Amino acid sequence: MKPRNRGQLINYGLRQLGAPVLQINVDDDQLHDLVDDTVQIYQERHYNGIERMYLKYKITQEDIDRGTAKDTTGVGIVTTSGITTTSAGTVSSNFYESSNFIAVPDTILGVNKIFKFDTSSISGGMFSIKYQLFLNDLYYFNSVELLQYAMTKTYLEDIDFLLTTDKQIRFNQRQDKLYLDIDWGSQSADTFIVIDCFRAIDTEQIYNDPFVKRYFTALLKKQWGQNLIKFRGTKLPGGIELNGREIYDEGVKELDAIRSRMAQDYETPPLDFIG
Repeated sequence: MKPRNRGQLINYGLRQLGAPVLQINVDDDQLHDLVDDTVQIYQERHYNGIERMYLKYKITQEDIDRGTAKDTTGVGIVTTSGITTTSAGTVSSNFYESSNFIAVPDTILGVNKIFKFDTSSISGGMFSIKYQLFLNDLYYFNSVELLQYAMTKTYLEDIDFLLTTDKQIRFNQRQDKLYLDIDWGSQSADTFIVIDCFRAIDTEQIYNDPFVKRYFTALLKKQWGQNLIKFRGTKLPGGIELNGREIYDEGVKELDAIRSRMAQDYETPPLDFIG
């Protein structure tokens, strides 16, 4: 049976280790923890565990109010304070942080950029330079050479980049907050931005993945051996002796082999090493 959900994946791993012929000494809570660990490493490190998305977000008045809020010193809302202990004693200090962020779903693992607000006179609107160039010079396609048009557009895009640079963003997947370093006072409610990001795929779609099944089974074997180690030397009826250390070592060895192959075949190479 192909695993289609969490319970079926657990049953698959237990069968791989010998159940129901053998009793697998792992608690139900431990089984669910192992599934969570498997899903997390698959979504964060396996290239099939994520998908590139373009998410549209509507700016609200609450976002604008939070982004433009000031304290009595004219700085952003005070959000952090700390106490530092030094050789001279305890020092209390306050740190100020602007609250210019929007909340994003916890399934977002990385953000590349946001598409900039296209308000420049070079590329936006009917009266932009780009529109007028196309309207006047390319009305007849034989009136201008395509090479000249391409070079002119490249030149205009360079000017556009210098005058309206991409907005700076800051994001950490553990916070679920996307910080936008923009002038929130110039934004309007009910306008949209588009976020270029990577999102973890739905867990229901990954339980039958070969990597997930192998990794979960290896984790389960390691946990089973770890649970049995404390019974080392205990003899069962018939003279059979439990050997949790051997099962544990086999699980660790299998996990090392899977992680090594993942680093070679499944992980997206770091950007610094591309090209």
